[in-house]
Amino acid sequence: MASHLDNARPDWDELLVRIVDYVRDYQPRSELAWTTARNVLIDSIGCALEALDYPACTKLLGPWVEGAALPGGARVPGTAFELDPVKAAFDIGATIRWLDYNDTWLAAEWGHPSDNLGAILAVADWRARRGAPLTMRQVLECAIKAHEIQGVIALKNSFNQVGLDHVALVKLASTAVVCKLLGLDREQTLAALSQVFVDGQSLRTYRHAPNTGSRKSWAAGDACSRAVRLALIAQTGEMGYPGALTAPAWGFYDVSFQGREFRFEREFGSYVMENVLFKISYPAEFHAQSAVEAAMALHSQLKAQGRRADDIEKIIIRTQAACMRIIDKQGPLDNPADRDHCIQYMVAVPLIFGRLTAADYEDDVASDPRIDALRAKIHCVEDPAFTADYHDPDKRSIANGLTVTFTDGSKLDEVLVEYPIGHRRRRAEGIPLLEAKFRRNLARRFDPARQQAILDVALDQARLEALPVQDFMALLVA
Repeated sequence: MASHLDNARPDWDELLVRIVDYVRDYQPRSELAWTTARNVLIDSIGCALEALDYPACTKLLGPWVEGAALPGGARVPGTAFELDPVKAAFDIGATIRWLDYNDTWLAAEWGHPSDNLGAILAVADWRARRGAPLTMRQVLECAIKAHEIQGVIALKNSFNQVGLDHVALVKLASTAVVCKLLGLDREQTLAALSQVFVDGQSLRTYRHAPNTGSRKSWAAGDACSRAVRLALIAQTGEMGYPGALTAPAWGFYDVSFQGREFRFEREFGSYVMENVLFKISYPAEFHAQSAVEAAMALHSQLKAQGRRADDIEKIIIRTQAACMRIIDKQGPLDNPADRDHCIQYMVAVPLIFGRLTAADYEDDVASDPRIDALRAKIHCVEDPAFTADYHDPDKRSIANGLTVTFTDGSKLDEVLVEYPIGHRRRRAEGIPLLEAKFRRNLARRFDPARQQAILDVALDQARLEALPVQDFMALLVA
């Protein structure tokens, strides 16, 4: 690095160049990546439609201020809103992410790469309605590339360890692909990406005790919105900052990443889309997905034996370090966002009720005293082998093992789930369930004829890819 007293303007940081060249030049050829991108799209839209059932989400949607709608603007699935693309990116991103039910990527940093669809769909629809000849294949290509940028950086670089939230990577990935959708040239795209790192980044405060709150449900929408804004600023010819990452004392690495440069284990391609994790059965933070699956199996055993939660003395969860860092939580839980980041809550509910739905995080369910009583009996212990397998690129397991001990001293054999439904190792089992989840969510907002029209396109890879963006988005208008 040059001295901070050296006023010679540096070359563009190497990472910015790598990202721009990847987005502009790479052509995905993996059939698995394209098919998975379609599944990501339909699952994300379904998640967004379900989120519209929750007033805490819908109160944030619509124009920035009354009267600021944009006829002919970007549309928000499941609503009648037509908005400028900056606000539409917020709304679509927030609805996709609201219930913690969209796809997941677990590595040194955690995240949800389909968050980027907030920016992608908003800009694609806005541009298409203004005459740009965009098809849904270009949307899927942008999704593949946004997944890859976010996920490959996350493999070796932990933002959470320096107190930053993973939505910084959503802002980066979304900015990169939105620049392509807007038709920005190489220098403009470099400038936009540099602005991402010059920006302040979100703290993880809202994801962790004792401050867990609903911002974690709209933080990705905020990142999508900011990405679109930065790309539009760059489109005007606004200058960028070549050393935004590496500038001594003032760059991102020194200011926000403890002086460390990003490390990489692979080049950008389509690896992340091919291996992304789906949340199919339960709206739960992904480190708890296998624990919820195990708890459902234990619920059946308890029912068969005629036992109840009151008969339980303690439950031990054998788990990975990441689970303990994020969702191992005791004490009062103040809101739905607090509850869906508590593994004890996410295990207690299915043990008692034999289910875990988005509604189970709301106050009317959480007020049942049996839940907190059982939570207090549930304790996590790290298994180093689980942590190692979690980080192993050939496994990427998310293991949880539950052992129940009863008040009479008897035990149930541990129920262990290493790979939850939605993991690539269980993809064949999961995709029919993912499509069923999509159908259920379509039924929340649309009549049977519209549901069928959407399904006819969304489940047909070739037909979807060929469809103009504005035609696809028109199907999703409430």
